[in-house]
Amino acid sequence: MKISGHILIIDDEASLRKTMARILQQAGFEVTTAESAEQGLLFLAATNFDLVYMDLRMPGLAGLDALSLIHERYPSLPVILFTAQPDVNSAVEALRRGASDYLLKPLKPEVIIEKTKTALASQKKEKRKREIMMQMDALQAELKSLEKGESVEIISALTSDRFLKCGALTLDLHARRVGIGERIINVPPTSFDYLLALARHSPNVVDCQTLVAEAQGYQADAREAQELTKWHIHELRQAIEVDARSPSYLINVRGIGYRLVAD
Repeated sequence: MKISGHILIIDDEASLRKTMARILQQAGFEVTTAESAEQGLLFLAATNFDLVYMDLRMPGLAGLDALSLIHERYPSLPVILFTAQPDVNSAVEALRRGASDYLLKPLKPEVIIEKTKTALASQKKEKRKREIMMQMDALQAELKSLEKGESVEIISALTSDRFLKCGALTLDLHARRVGIGERIINVPPTSFDYLLALARHSPNVVDCQTLVAEAQGYQADAREAQELTKWHIHELRQAIEVDARSPSYLINVRGIGYRLVAD
């Protein structure tokens, strides 16, 4: 089975970033690089990644501190740290803070590829388990509504374990694409998670902090959540609305959040 994934490399050393990126790209992986922990965190907020490689010692925000933030915001995202200065205490602390693995420089190409495949295979398995749990939650919500004799508006139907249907929209949980009638639409990975969160609550309004928590897995303050959500709603409107300036699916409820109207 071919293993694929989007990998983020965070390191202040340009030559190492380029070398790692080339090794992983030649092995068939998609790669993005960041020159600092701060830049890496910005990339993580805007895009879905499957694995992070990060140097332990960098100018500015230190690797261990960045690791703590990543683990808090994206608890299911595997992070592999590496360093040129072996330190047992640092290794133990890295694992305690949520690192998946700890490697020593110089990094060997075969080790990088092996560790990447192992981490991504485990990540894929855990991701599928989360998808199944979300589908079970949706079915339970539908069942409760049926038992109460209410119309099922939270999620109209689950046509299979792959597709989540909400009114006119069909979300493909495997390919992570959106279907509207005969149209198949690709949306940015993180934005897809925002749409999925809105679909689970549709047609109810969802506040921005809840959207960030459900789509990206961490607690943001009100202002940060508003900015993150605003950007991803913009991305979604550009993709699925007939007229992004006059949206019919993704509705802003001023001062509260957003709701998905898919009927």
